[in-house]
Amino acid sequence: MRRVLIHDTLSGELRELEPRDGREVGIYACGPTTYGRIHIGNARPYVIFTLLRRFLRHQGFEAKLVVNVTDINDKIYAAANEAGVPSDRFAAKMTAAYVDDTDRLGVGRPDAEPKASETIAEIVALIEALIERGHAYQANGDVYFRVRSFDGYGKLSNRDPAEMDQGEEAGTASLKEDPLDFALWKGTKEGEDTSWTSPWGDGRPGWHIECSAMAEAELGPEFAVHGGGSDLVFPHHENEIAQTEAARGTPLARVWMHNGMVQLDREKMSKSEGNIFQLSEALDRFGAPAVVAYLGSGHYRQPLAFSEEALEEAAARVERIRNYLRDVASNAASSASPAGAATDPVVVDKRDAFLDALADDFNTPRAYAHLFELIAEGNKRELAGARTVLEELLPLLGLDALLDEKGDEAAPELREKLAERERARAEKDFDRADEIRDELAALGWEVRDEAAGARLVRRR
Repeated sequence: MRRVLIHDTLSGELRELEPRDGREVGIYACGPTTYGRIHIGNARPYVIFTLLRRFLRHQGFEAKLVVNVTDINDKIYAAANEAGVPSDRFAAKMTAAYVDDTDRLGVGRPDAEPKASETIAEIVALIEALIERGHAYQANGDVYFRVRSFDGYGKLSNRDPAEMDQGEEAGTASLKEDPLDFALWKGTKEGEDTSWTSPWGDGRPGWHIECSAMAEAELGPEFAVHGGGSDLVFPHHENEIAQTEAARGTPLARVWMHNGMVQLDREKMSKSEGNIFQLSEALDRFGAPAVVAYLGSGHYRQPLAFSEEALEEAAARVERIRNYLRDVASNAASSASPAGAATDPVVVDKRDAFLDALADDFNTPRAYAHLFELIAEGNKRELAGARTVLEELLPLLGLDALLDEKGDEAAPELREKLAERERARAEKDFDRADEIRDELAALGWEVRDEAAGARLVRRR
């Protein structure tokens, strides 16, 4: 079991992962607000944290990943009203679309996916604890958190509380004791067609309290890692810390892990900015392996520049892996180490370097570099045990689908066309040979001329 280090936004330092009971690692990552289909930027934290879980399990930890669904929110009411449908039905439709789109990534589902609408009892109980401790107050059907009652407020974002803007809806300033305070519960307003019962009247929870309650319900207090996009540091995660510590007297999470944003022309990709590229479109055009490889191509803490060229480059890298897998599958020595034979030292070294990279702040670009160094060497000579190690490592990058791809055997009529091309070449009818090559390309097959003869490789 490797020593796993993760950058902690709260301390600003690399911290060693501290599991409960030696092995148990709880991970909570903030999921989508279901007021529209998700874009490729929304998929970045989904991929990062599902792959982090895979790596931790590979290392022997008992990792549990929780990714919530925010299906109660101001934006959902507005989007549902524009669509002319009830807000709960609209949220359910967008939640189903989110599940469909992320299923297509092929990296698996979280262990738990709580919905805010199904966690009302836990949310109400947490708010009651805050009121009882003097950290919250009721005002005309709403309930607000007293920011100045919590001494540590601002420690995650390193902001001066006096300069913070909670960004809440207009018309609430007169209800607050202090402009810094933020809503824990909101009484039903005009135009809101869905509400829940509470001790303070019908209404709905605020965004921040939803995640505190869902995280605690699934993982208990002081779990290992709380993740999400860097755009959530303030106010969302700052408020989560304040709520939970004020109510429970214990930290919500030990490490706060934030991914950088996917950017288009250096602007954060977001629905509100209108500069989005839907995840479903990316999957349709480039395929899941390319999308997953693109999202893992940069270090998770850094912004990731988006362009169609970047997705095409990721697709080319995936094809390079595919090609090597095809070659290694046809080579018994590279496929696995024969009984009693040692795995090639290059394979051992690159495997260890790959895993060390992931243990060092989940550095996927460095892991990819070691993977391609292995492939480059494997293209020069046979590497005993290469296939076995690829079967171990590719799933840690979310590329295990490449190991299971079927349908790479050409149909008899295609093999006959290839044979016809070879006869044309033997007869020096190169124009006809080129025509057949182009016909095969149009059918999705590439002709590769190798020392052992020509063969067909499916194009993607």
